[in-house]
Amino acid sequence: MLRAGIVGLPNVGKSTLFNAVTRTRNAEAANYPFCTIDPNVGTVTVPDARLRELQRIAKTNVVIPAAIEFVDIAGLVKGASQGEGLGNKFLTHVREVDAIIQVVRCFEDEDVHHVSGSVDPVRDIEVINMELMLADLEQVTKRRERIAKDIKRGDKTAAAEEVVLAKIETALNGGKPALMVELSSEEKALSAPLFLLSDKPTIFACNVREADLATADTNPFVQKVRDYVGTHLACEAVVISAQIESDLVDLSPEEAQAFLLELGVQESGIGALIRSTYHLLGLRTYFTAGEKEVRAWTIHAGDTAPKAAGVIHSDFERGFIKAETVAYDDLVRCGSVAAAREKGLYRMEGKEYVVADGDVMLFKFNV
Repeated sequence: MLRAGIVGLPNVGKSTLFNAVTRTRNAEAANYPFCTIDPNVGTVTVPDARLRELQRIAKTNVVIPAAIEFVDIAGLVKGASQGEGLGNKFLTHVREVDAIIQVVRCFEDEDVHHVSGSVDPVRDIEVINMELMLADLEQVTKRRERIAKDIKRGDKTAAAEEVVLAKIETALNGGKPALMVELSSEEKALSAPLFLLSDKPTIFACNVREADLATADTNPFVQKVRDYVGTHLACEAVVISAQIESDLVDLSPEEAQAFLLELGVQESGIGALIRSTYHLLGLRTYFTAGEKEVRAWTIHAGDTAPKAAGVIHSDFERGFIKAETVAYDDLVRCGSVAAAREKGLYRMEGKEYVVADGDVMLFKFNV
């Protein structure tokens, strides 16, 4: 299962957000730096309204959503790349995740300590990104030194890797994360073994006060974050209120919805954050639907039908024959598989078919 790591400076709301996302109280959330030392890990289901429609059509009581793992990682401080705070441990934990959710404090509160003494979300982002880039720069430099002898011996693979590493080093020295370096798929394959920290897909979670959630779009801190990450990092920013999300954990879905409506918002930020993270990881969903259960299955964008079948069981991929397929929108519009078949919307796909997000599938295989 792919993992998204929740990172940020101390006391920005990481552990509170983790508890809300995972609907637990497993992570200690306190008003002092480094209350999280060892990372907390939780499995998070991906909200998907399509499951309810498929449940109605399939007439089943069993619904199994897609899931990803979230990891609450200790707060980072300036100098982490040199071991400050919990730097070395923090960076190791970041290296182990597939994507980063960087929580940014976008609220003033004298009762909540800020490690820098004031609230400045862009400065906070730059502190964290600089530490990630410095750690990457050290790693890239060491790797270039290591392959220098191979290049002198005429090793073509090492020579190709050197070109890629030189591009990345130039960007890092210029204050640009590895994620912003334009590389071909072949070049990315050469840099992938380094697991560079600043090369991980990132989404920014603007943490606002409860009273500011309904008007977050006019919050000057949120506006600064969106402008900065859009311009400098080509990343997305979403708005959440970690404290509200934490309060919602103890409420029923009906009570939670009523509470949000009182605050003037239609949906909590958690749903949008989870969905954005799911897509940030390059994940897509297809469904199986029958009387036994309706289930969301996770695949990578671009996966073919046999690969998708293998998510259910390796035998399905090994003995793949064909996939009976209907698009979600077509199935809902028709109201049943039989009606979709009558209209020619229920089709047979072979081994080369690239599965689309929302496909409802039934696999035929023979082992």
